[in-house]
Amino acid sequence: MLYDFYYENPTRIHFGKNSLDALKNELNNYGKKVLLVYGGGSIKKIGLYDEVINILNAANKEIYECSGITPNPRYKDMMRGVKLIEDNNIDLILAVGGGSVIDCAKGMSVSMGLKDPFKDLWLDFKDVTKNNVPVGAILTMTGTGSECNGGSVITDEDRMLKKGRVFPPHVYPKFAILNPEYTYTVSKYQMVSGIFDIFSHLMEQYFSGNDENVSDYLIEGLMKTLIKSTKEALKDPKNYEARSNIMWTSSLALNTLVGCGKEQDWEVHSIEHQLSAYTDCAHGMGLAAISVPYYKYIYKYGIDKFVRFAKNVWDIDISNLTKEEAALKGIEALANYIKESKMVYKISELGATEEMLHDIAYSCDLGGAYKKLNHEEILEILKAAY
Repeated sequence: MLYDFYYENPTRIHFGKNSLDALKNELNNYGKKVLLVYGGGSIKKIGLYDEVINILNAANKEIYECSGITPNPRYKDMMRGVKLIEDNNIDLILAVGGGSVIDCAKGMSVSMGLKDPFKDLWLDFKDVTKNNVPVGAILTMTGTGSECNGGSVITDEDRMLKKGRVFPPHVYPKFAILNPEYTYTVSKYQMVSGIFDIFSHLMEQYFSGNDENVSDYLIEGLMKTLIKSTKEALKDPKNYEARSNIMWTSSLALNTLVGCGKEQDWEVHSIEHQLSAYTDCAHGMGLAAISVPYYKYIYKYGIDKFVRFAKNVWDIDISNLTKEEAALKGIEALANYIKESKMVYKISELGATEEMLHDIAYSCDLGGAYKKLNHEEILEILKAAY
């Protein structure tokens, strides 16, 4: 049974080796002043910065820059961008980078005129107006799906909080340029971190309900694609087919389509956000370290879906297994995938200390689909992940 749902995705996707050619025409839809938002300089190393600047100059745009956006984007850096927007009446925010840059750009887009946007929008969930500055995206690292959704995850270091907010469709990037070749120079560590972020997005939506839901079939197909493409990309990081499949799976995993009609979980993300607030770890690696202990803790409450996970995603022969044996085989296969892909398996590898665990656990948002957790149960999961 599908729950009632509303679906809209207004982002125009330009995908492929020549996708940057679309930027010229996209720029015609916006005013003269463009804020270029990017990270630590990798776009300059690969020559993308110069290409974008040349296109902007040819379009007679006034260019303003907000660089230095970090992984796990910081509130203070977002507010630097907000000031540039307000001071210069920016017409378009062009985010060039990975999901952190795009998340931060969306945060900038909706924060003008607010004294404390983090409190208003990420903690109190106040509505956003429709006079936000439009955002465009050029993607250089896959994982978050931020190029075609309303998600924006921001870390307020003063509050020691990392919080996500999903904004409505008018905040989604108006266009996104996806060239898999831009991801070639990302380190293997960051590549597999992004890959597990994709996998986790799929699991957060999959592990809910035991009904006959078309979304679950879509998710299973995307998971199998990702498993195959991970092996190929690790063997050859410049395998265009593998990197293309990973990039497009990332977008499909979190453009809200496969979550339609489903209850969803998102507790693994909630736990990782606070782990990251304390350790500044790579998001996907935090998810990888938490996922197996989490699913071992909750699988009995949704055992039929975990049996299906083993059979349909990992191709495990379950004919002679009990439900519990089959479910655990599926989780074991997930653990092997994490280890074989050189992802992080323990949060201690990410800088977490035993002294942090209590504070991390008790600062997490509570949720879950098959089982609603309390803070003490989250602490048990963190101890198992340590």
